Amino acid sequence: MTAFARLLLLCLLWPAAASAHEIGTSNVRLTLHNDRTWSAEITTAPTALANKIGPQAGQPRVTDLTADIVRARLTAATQIIAEYIEVRFDGVVSPARVSVAQVEMPDDNALPAFVVLRAEGPVPANAKAVTWRYGLVYSTYAVVFAEERGGSPVTQWIDGDAESNPFAILGGRPPPTRLQIAWQYLTLGFEHIVPEGLDHILFVLGIFLLTPQLKPILVQVTAFTVAHSVTLGLTMYGVLSLPSHIVEPLISLSIAYVAIENIVTQKLTPWRPVLVFGFGLIHGMGFAGALAELHLPREEIIPALISFNVGIELAQLAVIAAAYFAVSFWLGDKWWYRARVVMPVCLAIAAAGLFWTVQRIFFEA
Repeated sequence: MTAFARLLLLCLLWPAAASAHEIGTSNVRLTLHNDRTWSAEITTAPTALANKIGPQAGQPRVTDLTADIVRARLTAATQIIAEYIEVRFDGVVSPARVSVAQVEMPDDNALPAFVVLRAEGPVPANAKAVTWRYGLVYSTYAVVFAEERGGSPVTQWIDGDAESNPFAILGGRPPPTRLQIAWQYLTLGFEHIVPEGLDHILFVLGIFLLTPQLKPILVQVTAFTVAHSVTLGLTMYGVLSLPSHIVEPLISLSIAYVAIENIVTQKLTPWRPVLVFGFGLIHGMGFAGALAELHLPREEIIPALISFNVGIELAQLAVIAAAYFAVSFWLGDKWWYRARVVMPVCLAIAAAGLFWTVQRIFFEA
């Protein structure tokens, strides 16, 4: 195995890299009310939140949580949670009061578990802008800002505990243009692959490494694109659904499969496009998971869905172009290209796929 392949394998098996889909299921709806108060409904994963906040409240870490236990733990820690919520009007903090509004821990694993926290506080007179910051989430999440007295909701995407850009308090702002919405979700779709979707990147590289010839690459990419576009739309509209504890291991297995097949053959077999299409259906559900739990405003669903998918496609093409011009353009016609580049890199990709499969089945259930 070459030094490059060893370095790639080390990077792929690094535990932090195993967490794909960094767009989480948390979301926030921040509302300004006519009585000069604000409220925020924070929807997030209950187990992760309870274990993040538990040690600070003197509570032991547990994995088998019920709805009653989660509610009791979070209710006892509302003052601590409030310290992680920072709402500023024109730069001045408005202290938050926090309560537990809802806890859902379904017995059916196919249904999502979630908790809704409600934060409230006063709005200063004549405030012109408000910012939001929440320190208990590490993934990218959506903040939807609205005013009770009118105006169209505005959505921002926040990275972890970063502070939002100011939301202008206008009481009747013009809605964002379709172009603004399209650009926002196109960027989000691109970033969901590059740099955040390492597993999807490896799958695309597996498609690319079968052969340096252009036609087999285009056949596979077309099959993958059509498939994940179909399930992305169907899943977003609730027509098709599989729980993430099934989807994520299947995505990992698809990565391992294409890499292993690259090792045993260097030709486009008749069944390869069919399998890539099937894998694309699974990956599409993974893509949809980034959007389905965010409760997007109705007027944003169609442009968000289209733009997010276009962003994914652009990212995939960027990965293929980068791989081609970095390696295949220069070395693809060398007699040792397959033995010294394709084989060791595919071994590393297969190892990463199998590692993630085990991790997602046994350690992320």
